[in-house]
Amino acid sequence: MKKLLAEFIGTLWLVLGGCGSAVLAAAYPDLGIGFVGVALAFGLTVLTMAFAIGHISGCHLNPAVSVGLWMGGRFSGSDLLGYIVAQVLGGIAGAGILWSIASGNGADLGSFAANGVGELSPGGYSMMSGFVAEVVMTFFFLIIILGSTDPRAPKGFAPIAIGLGLTLIHLISIPVTNTSVNPARSTSQALYAGGAYLGQLWIFWVAPIVGALMAGVVYKIIGEDPS
Repeated sequence: MKKLLAEFIGTLWLVLGGCGSAVLAAAYPDLGIGFVGVALAFGLTVLTMAFAIGHISGCHLNPAVSVGLWMGGRFSGSDLLGYIVAQVLGGIAGAGILWSIASGNGADLGSFAANGVGELSPGGYSMMSGFVAEVVMTFFFLIIILGSTDPRAPKGFAPIAIGLGLTLIHLISIPVTNTSVNPARSTSQALYAGGAYLGQLWIFWVAPIVGALMAGVVYKIIGEDPS
Protein backbone atom coordinates (compact mmCIF):
# COMPACT_ATOMS: atom_id res chain seq x y z
CA MET A 1 0.00 0.00 0.00
CA LYS A 2 2.91 2.37 0.62
CA LYS A 3 4.12 1.81 -2.92
CA LEU A 4 0.64 2.36 -4.38
CA LEU A 5 0.14 5.53 -2.34
CA ALA A 6 3.53 6.79 -3.53
CA GLU A 7 2.50 6.15 -7.14
CA PHE A 8 -0.82 7.93 -6.54
CA ILE A 9 0.91 11.00 -5.08
CA GLY A 10 3.63 11.04 -7.72
CA THR A 11 1.21 10.82 -10.64
CA LEU A 12 -0.96 13.51 -9.07
CA TRP A 13 2.12 15.75 -8.99
CA LEU A 14 3.00 14.95 -12.60
CA VAL A 15 -0.46 15.95 -13.82
CA LEU A 16 -0.74 18.98 -11.56
CA GLY A 17 2.74 20.24 -12.41
CA GLY A 18 2.93 19.33 -16.09
CA CYS A 19 -0.65 19.86 -17.22
CA GLY A 20 -1.01 22.70 -14.74
CA SER A 21 1.81 24.59 -16.41
CA ALA A 22 0.10 24.11 -19.78
CA VAL A 23 -3.33 25.20 -18.57
CA LEU A 24 -2.33 28.05 -16.26
CA ALA A 25 0.97 29.44 -17.53
CA ALA A 26 1.72 28.43 -21.13
CA ALA A 27 -0.22 31.17 -22.88
CA TYR A 28 -0.37 33.74 -20.12
CA PRO A 29 -0.45 37.18 -21.81
CA ASP A 30 3.07 38.53 -22.43
CA LEU A 31 4.59 36.31 -19.74
CA GLY A 32 3.58 32.81 -20.82
CA ILE A 33 6.09 29.98 -20.54
CA GLY A 34 5.24 28.45 -23.92
CA PHE A 35 6.14 24.96 -25.14
CA VAL A 36 9.62 25.10 -23.62
CA GLY A 37 8.26 25.90 -20.18
CA VAL A 38 5.67 23.13 -20.34
CA ALA A 39 8.32 20.63 -21.47
CA LEU A 40 10.54 21.62 -18.55
CA ALA A 41 7.61 21.37 -16.13
CA PHE A 42 6.89 17.77 -17.11
CA GLY A 43 10.56 16.88 -16.83
CA LEU A 44 10.82 18.53 -13.43
CA THR A 45 7.82 16.68 -12.04
CA VAL A 46 9.45 13.35 -12.84
CA LEU A 47 12.90 14.45 -11.67
CA THR A 48 11.63 15.72 -8.32
CA MET A 49 9.42 12.70 -7.69
CA ALA A 50 12.19 10.30 -8.67
CA PHE A 51 14.26 11.67 -5.81
CA ALA A 52 11.23 11.83 -3.50
CA ILE A 53 9.64 8.40 -4.02
CA GLY A 54 12.02 6.46 -6.25
CA HIS A 55 13.26 4.52 -3.25
CA ILE A 56 9.69 3.68 -2.23
CA SER A 57 7.88 2.64 -5.42
CA GLY A 58 10.41 3.10 -8.21
CA CYS A 59 8.56 6.26 -9.33
CA HIS A 60 6.85 4.90 -12.43
CA LEU A 61 3.98 7.46 -12.52
CA ASN A 62 2.91 5.99 -15.84
CA PRO A 63 1.20 2.72 -16.87
CA ALA A 64 3.42 2.50 -19.95
CA VAL A 65 6.53 2.72 -17.77
CA SER A 66 5.24 -0.05 -15.50
CA VAL A 67 4.46 -2.23 -18.53
CA GLY A 68 7.85 -1.53 -20.09
CA LEU A 69 9.71 -2.31 -16.88
CA TRP A 70 7.74 -5.54 -16.56
CA MET A 71 8.58 -6.52 -20.14
CA GLY A 72 12.22 -5.65 -19.45
CA GLY A 73 12.29 -7.94 -16.43
CA ARG A 74 12.59 -5.14 -13.90
CA PHE A 75 9.09 -5.24 -12.38
CA SER A 76 6.82 -7.98 -11.05
CA GLY A 77 3.70 -8.76 -13.05
CA SER A 78 1.80 -9.33 -9.81
CA ASP A 79 2.16 -5.62 -8.97
CA LEU A 80 1.28 -4.32 -12.43
CA LEU A 81 -2.49 -3.87 -12.10
CA GLY A 82 -2.24 -2.18 -8.71
CA TYR A 83 0.33 0.30 -10.01
CA ILE A 84 -1.77 1.15 -13.07
CA VAL A 85 -4.90 1.73 -10.98
CA ALA A 86 -2.98 3.93 -8.52
CA GLN A 87 -1.45 5.95 -11.37
CA VAL A 88 -4.77 6.53 -13.12
CA LEU A 89 -6.49 7.55 -9.89
CA GLY A 90 -3.61 9.85 -9.01
CA GLY A 91 -3.80 11.49 -12.42
CA ILE A 92 -7.55 12.02 -12.09
CA ALA A 93 -7.05 13.55 -8.64
CA GLY A 94 -4.38 15.89 -10.01
CA ALA A 95 -6.67 16.95 -12.85
CA GLY A 96 -9.46 17.57 -10.35
CA ILE A 97 -7.25 19.86 -8.29
CA LEU A 98 -6.13 21.63 -11.46
CA TRP A 99 -9.72 22.10 -12.62
CA SER A 100 -10.70 23.57 -9.25
CA ILE A 101 -7.87 26.11 -9.58
CA ALA A 102 -8.15 26.87 -13.30
CA SER A 103 -11.91 27.42 -13.22
CA GLY A 104 -11.54 30.05 -10.52
CA ASN A 105 -11.42 33.05 -12.86
CA GLY A 106 -14.23 31.99 -15.17
CA ALA A 107 -11.99 31.66 -18.23
CA ASP A 108 -12.61 29.05 -20.92
CA LEU A 109 -10.42 26.04 -20.11
CA GLY A 110 -10.38 24.90 -23.74
CA SER A 111 -8.75 21.51 -24.27
CA PHE A 112 -7.54 21.37 -20.63
CA ALA A 113 -4.15 20.12 -21.90
CA ALA A 114 -5.76 16.93 -23.25
CA ASN A 115 -4.06 14.89 -25.95
CA GLY A 116 -5.40 14.65 -29.48
CA VAL A 117 -4.75 14.06 -33.16
CA GLY A 118 -6.32 15.44 -36.32
CA GLU A 119 -8.46 18.43 -35.46
CA LEU A 120 -7.48 18.01 -31.80
CA SER A 121 -3.74 18.05 -32.51
CA PRO A 122 -2.08 21.39 -31.67
CA GLY A 123 -0.44 21.36 -35.11
CA GLY A 124 -3.18 19.53 -36.99
CA TYR A 125 -1.18 16.31 -37.33
CA SER A 126 -2.94 13.15 -38.53
CA MET A 127 -3.79 10.07 -36.49
CA MET A 128 -0.94 8.19 -38.15
CA SER A 129 1.55 10.93 -37.25
CA GLY A 130 0.31 11.03 -33.70
CA PHE A 131 0.36 7.26 -33.27
CA VAL A 132 3.90 6.97 -34.63
CA ALA A 133 5.09 9.86 -32.46
CA GLU A 134 3.63 8.34 -29.30
CA VAL A 135 5.06 4.87 -30.01
CA VAL A 136 8.54 6.20 -30.80
CA MET A 137 8.69 8.75 -27.96
CA THR A 138 7.56 6.16 -25.41
CA PHE A 139 10.05 3.65 -26.79
CA PHE A 140 12.94 6.05 -26.22
CA PHE A 141 11.59 7.11 -22.83
CA LEU A 142 11.70 3.48 -21.67
CA ILE A 143 15.15 2.95 -23.19
CA ILE A 144 16.34 5.95 -21.14
CA ILE A 145 14.69 4.60 -17.99
CA LEU A 146 15.95 1.04 -18.43
CA GLY A 147 19.46 2.20 -19.30
CA SER A 148 19.89 4.84 -16.61
CA THR A 149 18.61 2.49 -13.89
CA ASP A 150 20.79 -0.42 -15.03
CA PRO A 151 23.08 -1.53 -12.17
CA ARG A 152 26.06 -0.84 -14.47
CA ALA A 153 25.04 2.79 -15.11
CA PRO A 154 26.52 5.70 -13.10
CA LYS A 155 24.88 5.76 -9.69
CA GLY A 156 22.53 8.53 -8.62
CA PHE A 157 22.03 10.17 -12.02
CA ALA A 158 18.97 8.25 -13.25
CA PRO A 159 16.41 10.89 -12.13
CA ILE A 160 18.29 13.59 -14.05
CA ALA A 161 18.51 11.50 -17.23
CA ILE A 162 14.85 10.50 -17.01
CA GLY A 163 13.62 14.04 -16.26
CA LEU A 164 15.65 15.55 -19.09
CA GLY A 165 14.55 12.73 -21.38
CA LEU A 166 10.90 13.54 -20.73
CA THR A 167 11.65 17.23 -21.30
CA LEU A 168 13.19 16.46 -24.69
CA ILE A 169 10.25 14.23 -25.63
CA HIS A 170 7.85 17.11 -24.94
CA LEU A 171 9.98 19.56 -26.91
CA ILE A 172 9.67 17.23 -29.90
CA SER A 173 6.05 16.14 -29.71
CA ILE A 174 3.88 18.80 -28.05
CA PRO A 175 2.88 20.18 -31.48
CA VAL A 176 1.89 16.70 -32.66
CA THR A 177 -0.27 15.26 -29.87
CA ASN A 178 0.26 17.62 -26.93
CA THR A 179 2.55 14.78 -25.78
CA SER A 180 1.19 11.87 -23.82
CA VAL A 181 3.64 8.92 -23.53
CA ASN A 182 1.55 8.32 -20.40
CA PRO A 183 -1.96 6.81 -20.45
CA ALA A 184 -2.73 8.02 -16.91
CA ARG A 185 -1.94 11.63 -17.86
CA SER A 186 -4.09 11.32 -20.99
CA THR A 187 -7.00 9.77 -19.13
CA SER A 188 -7.06 12.42 -16.43
CA GLN A 189 -7.29 15.31 -18.88
CA ALA A 190 -9.68 13.62 -21.34
CA LEU A 191 -12.20 13.01 -18.57
CA TYR A 192 -12.42 16.76 -17.97
CA ALA A 193 -12.10 17.86 -21.61
CA GLY A 194 -14.74 15.33 -22.67
CA GLY A 195 -16.23 14.96 -26.13
CA ALA A 196 -13.88 14.01 -28.94
CA TYR A 197 -10.92 13.87 -26.55
CA LEU A 198 -12.52 10.88 -24.84
CA GLY A 199 -13.15 9.33 -28.26
CA GLN A 200 -9.43 9.49 -29.04
CA LEU A 201 -8.25 8.31 -25.64
CA TRP A 202 -7.64 4.76 -26.88
CA ILE A 203 -4.74 6.05 -29.01
CA PHE A 204 -2.97 7.31 -25.92
CA TRP A 205 -3.27 3.95 -24.23
CA VAL A 206 -2.38 1.71 -27.15
CA ALA A 207 0.53 3.71 -28.65
CA PRO A 208 2.51 4.28 -25.41
CA ILE A 209 2.06 0.67 -24.31
CA VAL A 210 3.21 -0.61 -27.72
CA GLY A 211 6.29 1.61 -27.51
CA ALA A 212 7.00 0.49 -23.95
CA LEU A 213 6.70 -3.22 -24.81
CA MET A 214 9.07 -2.75 -27.74
CA ALA A 215 11.61 -1.00 -25.52
CA GLY A 216 11.42 -3.76 -22.93
CA VAL A 217 12.23 -6.36 -25.55
CA VAL A 218 14.98 -4.32 -27.21
CA TYR A 219 16.74 -3.44 -23.94
CA LYS A 220 16.83 -7.10 -22.97
CA ILE A 221 18.86 -7.65 -26.16
CA ILE A 222 21.18 -4.63 -26.13
CA GLY A 223 21.52 -4.42 -22.36
CA GLU A 224 22.41 -8.04 -21.73
CA ASP A 225 25.57 -8.33 -19.68
CA PRO A 226 28.01 -10.43 -21.76
CA SER A 227 29.83 -11.51 -18.62
